[in-house]
Amino acid sequence: MSLEYAILVSLQERAGSGYELARRFDKSIGFFWSASHQQIYRSLKRMVELGWVAGDAVAQEKRPDKKVYRVSAEGAAELARWLGEPAAPATARNELSVKIRGASCGDVGQVLEEVRRHHRLHAERLAVYRAIEQRDFPEPERLSGRSRHQFLVLRGGIRTEQSMVDWCEEVISALEDEI
Repeated sequence: MSLEYAILVSLQERAGSGYELARRFDKSIGFFWSASHQQIYRSLKRMVELGWVAGDAVAQEKRPDKKVYRVSAEGAAELARWLGEPAAPATARNELSVKIRGASCGDVGQVLEEVRRHHRLHAERLAVYRAIEQRDFPEPERLSGRSRHQFLVLRGGIRTEQSMVDWCEEVISALEDEI
């Protein structure tokens, strides 16, 4: 998948400037599709050239005008076409797994510390996701349409992080037995 489709989805949810899009990626979309601010601006330029988005200049007081992007009819059609295509299953490429597998080739204690660090990081991200769930989706059974779809993606993130926390705890327990 290219970044352009993540941007189209975001702009379908709400028009915005490049800066606003970058902030959205930092706060939500970036949890499952990361992109630098520079990548977002380059993609927006390409998308304007393709006719997928249009930018409207908006005057600002004491600041240069900003461009607010919205999805064009061509962009909406391209997004609908892409949504109908099969998506390849996610492939796991996990450096920590390779380190655990190779732990007997080096210092098991160092690998154990790395697993503990990952456990902490996944637990922190899990807490962030659960806070978002509480704040933004207090009554998930009442959701429909776009908000329900956003909730379902968040639930996928919660389940993934919970799984990583559980797995790290299992690995920590096993490696502690070896030391």
